[in-house]
Amino acid sequence: MAFRIVMWIVMIVGGIVGGYGLDRLLFPGIHGHWLFHLLSLILGLFLLKFVLTVSRNTGRTLARFGRRGDIPRMETNVLVTDGLYALMRHPMHLGLLFFSLSLALIVGSPSFILIIAPLEMLLMVVMIKTLEESEAIAKFGDAYREYRKRVPMFCIRIECIRALLTPVAPNKQ
Repeated sequence: MAFRIVMWIVMIVGGIVGGYGLDRLLFPGIHGHWLFHLLSLILGLFLLKFVLTVSRNTGRTLARFGRRGDIPRMETNVLVTDGLYALMRHPMHLGLLFFSLSLALIVGSPSFILIIAPLEMLLMVVMIKTLEESEAIAKFGDAYREYRKRVPMFCIRIECIRALLTPVAPNKQ
């Protein structure tokens, strides 16, 4: 968990600092232009709302169905394959993939938007494919292997996106 938090911090800070540094070299005409910043801010806030909504809904789903017994918060010990998780294996990660891009749009850095955020998104997909998938196999074994055969890692069909945005009631513990 600590490794993931450090990675997020590095990607956020690195994206902002690296983006502004590259902007001066690659996009001197756009860097600092008020209209570009206004439009990217508006789009970034909408995308951030999407990210937060997906994270809330998937987190509530995991809290409700992914835990049995007294286990630490943010941990799961039950393989969830219903609801959002019947549509894709990593719905929360699909939302979080767009966090870097939403932040890039909010800060209005063309280099962050066009270069750094897509690279960070690619890195996240690689981490999900390697770390998350291997952890799930270690935790759930053959049940996860079977689930992986039936359900795609991500789904961007409109009905999947609609399901991600459909409110999920909080878990009453």
